Amino acid sequence: MTESATPSRIILIGPPGAGKGTQAARLAERLGVPAISTGDIFRANVAQRTELGQQAQRYMDAGEYVPDEVTNAMVADRLAAEDASGGFLLDGYPRTEAQVAELDRMLESSGASIDVVLELTADTDELVTRLLGRAAEQNRSDDTEPVIRRRLEVYSEQTAPLVTLYDERGLLVRVDGLGTVDEVTQRILDALG
Repeated sequence: MTESATPSRIILIGPPGAGKGTQAARLAERLGVPAISTGDIFRANVAQRTELGQQAQRYMDAGEYVPDEVTNAMVADRLAAEDASGGFLLDGYPRTEAQVAELDRMLESSGASIDVVLELTADTDELVTRLLGRAAEQNRSDDTEPVIRRRLEVYSEQTAPLVTLYDERGLLVRVDGLGTVDEVTQRILDALG
């Protein structure tokens, strides 16, 4: 993260239900960059019943991640869009070390790099409660309790190691994701300073 400029290429990382999507939308508006959510991309494809959407649905319904090659291709296309040329907030990507390496390659090809990785932290029981509430409100088939618990396990197994990787690179900033939306947004803005 450069000291003289506001970060414009940001990754939001954290377990399912930590508030990444909500905060990405708020920060994107403040910073004037697009919020790019792989979850939204997957759900749009599922709703449109595309071939990709049908493949993604099988993984999502089981609480598993969509394979890297499919996800990487979608993200590369999205980052190549004109509105992302000045920066972006990534929500839900990367989730594996292989995706980190692919994202590095994508950005290096245009002379760019990630400025900061914001980790939203939250208690597991609170996350389950949040996700069950969201499932009831939005009738989301990918948010049943067994699937939620599996998603949290998969996060711990596959994504949590990214926190260590980005911390070693000096890019990680941890922010408490519990509290009101406004409180969490303010914590993030303070952390970006």
